[in-house]
Amino acid sequence: MSTGSVSFEVRPYGERAVLLDLPDSAGRRAITHWLIEHAPQGVEWVPAERTVLLQVGDRGASLAAAHDLLTAALHDLRGADVSDRGRTETGSPVVTLDVVYDGPDLAEAAQALDMSIEALVSWHTGQPWEVEFLGFMPGFGYLTRQGDLLDVPRRPSPRTRIPVGSVGLAGRYSGVYPTASPGGWQLIGTTSAVLFDPGGDGALLTPGGRVQFQVSEGTERGRG
Repeated sequence: MSTGSVSFEVRPYGERAVLLDLPDSAGRRAITHWLIEHAPQGVEWVPAERTVLLQVGDRGASLAAAHDLLTAALHDLRGADVSDRGRTETGSPVVTLDVVYDGPDLAEAAQALDMSIEALVSWHTGQPWEVEFLGFMPGFGYLTRQGDLLDVPRRPSPRTRIPVGSVGLAGRYSGVYPTASPGGWQLIGTTSAVLFDPGGDGALLTPGGRVQFQVSEGTERGRG
């Protein structure tokens, strides 16, 4: 089946959810942007790199009611035109994160991108990043930017512990570690922002939102 020029397969995912399987991240992004504005009431959605999970949020709803909600959501998607939907540059929330660019892999990442350290910091803070999806751990957003074709290699050997607030690069993504964790991303800086608060507001970042990194005091500029 298709939505505009975006094709996808629907797979059962338990009794109250279905999984939309997309051929690429561009298709998943188009559907995500449509859902931000048009998701039917009662239907929640969770994007990943090439999938979108549609699920009924009310666990007390009968199976028949859940089926009807999902059927209606799929009907709306089939009739929607999302083929030309780009990234939402207005209307989506922007989270500003102050970053001290002092990461242990800052020089190595700059070298991998054939940049000076100064140029890497300017590139990373030059324009907002979009939250493609959350994954890996609660509150961890995978961030990309339209037009960025840079590919940052992961570390050959992952670290056993990455401190909370570490800002990293891997492939075409940037991200911030909400809690201490093992990981193999190239670490370029740190932020004191709370990305995930299980006892409060939950995740600071949401799919479709944007993140603006900015240089914080403590960053040494003019290096490299």
